[in-house]
Amino acid sequence: MPAWAARPDGVAITVRVTPRSSRDIFAAGTVDHFTARLTAPPVDGAANDALIAVVAKAFGVPKRAVSLLSGDTSRLKRLQISGDAALLAKIAASLYEATP
Repeated sequence: MPAWAARPDGVAITVRVTPRSSRDIFAAGTVDHFTARLTAPPVDGAANDALIAVVAKAFGVPKRAVSLLSGDTSRLKRLQISGDAALLAKIAASLYEATP
């Protein structure tokens, strides 16, 4: 499955999360997933909350537009970003183009 897929109400993305990093980073990963490094620990949903905030900022949407579809306790997570599907897919593609 690709790192993102357009849906009628937005896009779905796959993210590989590394908690307890030195800083919060959201960037392109492999063709199968984005990469997120988070300062939050994987305790009591703190890393999931931090991931939602980082993804919302990267896509320019409010946090309420980002929801966790699967992978609550896994490193590999699937998220739904609600909004204009074409615009969100364009943002996802630009994140990959910006990668050196």
